[in-house]
Amino acid sequence: MRYTISLCLATLLQSGTALAGVPRVVTDIAPVHSLVAMVMGDLGQPDLLVGNGADPHSFQLRPSQAASLQQADMIIWMGHAMTPWLKRMLDSLSANAIQIELLDAAVTVTRSYADDSADDHESAQTTAIAEAGTQPGGAGEAPPHDGTDPHAWLDPRNATAWLALIADQLSALDPANAAIYAANATAGAAQIAALEAEIITLLAPVKTRPFVVYHDAYGYFSGHFGLTVAGELALGDATNPSAAKLAELRETLISGSPVCIFPEANHDAKLLTQIAEGTAITVGAALDPEGAALPPGPALYPNLLRGLATTLADCLTKT
Repeated sequence: MRYTISLCLATLLQSGTALAGVPRVVTDIAPVHSLVAMVMGDLGQPDLLVGNGADPHSFQLRPSQAASLQQADMIIWMGHAMTPWLKRMLDSLSANAIQIELLDAAVTVTRSYADDSADDHESAQTTAIAEAGTQPGGAGEAPPHDGTDPHAWLDPRNATAWLALIADQLSALDPANAAIYAANATAGAAQIAALEAEIITLLAPVKTRPFVVYHDAYGYFSGHFGLTVAGELALGDATNPSAAKLAELRETLISGSPVCIFPEANHDAKLLTQIAEGTAITVGAALDPEGAALPPGPALYPNLLRGLATTLADCLTKT
């Protein structure tokens, strides 16, 4: 899979050199779309498949979106661990497009659901991708809670590395605008670096204050910024918690260790609120790890990270 980019580019260059004009790019989820939009800037806008409110794990393409895939020069997606249905669509609709799976890129810092901290690509990703690759990939099928944690955009190191990767791949297809892509990627990286420093300062006072989240999606963010996640309601956002899991979480809350519990955008907070009743824990505002409540575009990614940090700090500093 990691050879997809180079082989497709080699085939393209042998058959007809670079494209004439700005490539047509399709992305899967909003954070990826935002990073690609940063790099493309005023040259063009990528298409977004999974819009606000949609479930990235079990998504049904509209006819217009299938047409976008057929017409695309480049597909940039998080990977089959996040959008398992897309691989089959790409094989049938986008066989001639450049396909960039970010979770499989050599620049990506990944973590396994079995680990509490991120591992680098060379030491951990080969095994994790192999495990994830055995899962079914049709629409309506949620990936199992093992292998690679796909929420890799929540580590700003990945976003910075992906900006450079995206610029390089766009430049290979559109060399006339290579300098613009590179400059946009550099500007985006500087923006993310400044935001990272801002978040470090904001979260420093609450790093040791335990909290509970809706589902196990925050390992990259908590690991990078040194936060203390005490538990989660569900393992995945496409799965329901078992009775044993609910009882375990209830005991955790009664113990008084966690100080806040956070709902999540696009998920009903009723069960989470019920679990918290009669305990001393504070229910915070909803976290939005995928930018579901944000307008798509280049500002979404920095606003997503800032929103997570602000929501966490607002509750954790008041309890």
